[in-house]
Amino acid sequence: MTLLIVQTGTAIPAVRRRYGDFAQWFRRGLGVAPAQTRCVRVDRGAQLPPPRSVSGVVVTGSGAMVTDRLDWSETTARWLRRAVEADVPVLGVCYGHQLLAHALGGRVGYNPHGREMGTVRIAGLPQSAQDALFGSAPAAFDAQATHLQTVLEPPRDAVVLAHSALDACQAVRFAPRAWGLQFHPEFGVREMRAYIRARDGALADEDFNVPAMLREICATPHARSLLRRFARLVRN
Repeated sequence: MTLLIVQTGTAIPAVRRRYGDFAQWFRRGLGVAPAQTRCVRVDRGAQLPPPRSVSGVVVTGSGAMVTDRLDWSETTARWLRRAVEADVPVLGVCYGHQLLAHALGGRVGYNPHGREMGTVRIAGLPQSAQDALFGSAPAAFDAQATHLQTVLEPPRDAVVLAHSALDACQAVRFAPRAWGLQFHPEFGVREMRAYIRARDGALADEDFNVPAMLREICATPHARSLLRRFARLVRN
């Protein structure tokens, strides 16, 4: 198995120095050895391999915005469309989720409800019960989230699987073997708290209660288990 990690950005310096970068977080969450993965830094101009040369694809989050239409991002979107058409298993997370939606004809933009950050409650929709990835998840569970943009309109034929209080498209099945998650299954408690502390100025300016947000951070094992589930789907 070769699982491709398409890295679209990097963790903020204060977090990266202590806990490593996105590719490491995903490897741990997926439960796969480094030898079974390949990381391509598309945000630095690295070239992606032919889609059929890999067993599965994970697309990370980013500090960039899909609506900026950066050259590397648009190139990656076209590659993702080819990967989905080739029936390669794909999982997009946060920016990766939004980029998949954009690549397949959906609409991405700033969330009209504003920033969503911290531990949030994810509620599955009835159609999630039979989904190959999401069907094993409880009807409602906690997940870590941090984002400003969102999928405003999913692509035609996409199936929305879950939502939160501030986001109607927390999980989407874009194709039979392609999913997007707006929340971050790769984040643990320490990473989420570190991100909140690093953003405390902006959060205070937006009238968030930062101490309360930090107190409410909790472990999110059900969200994290989706990564192991995706790895099993790729192996199979």
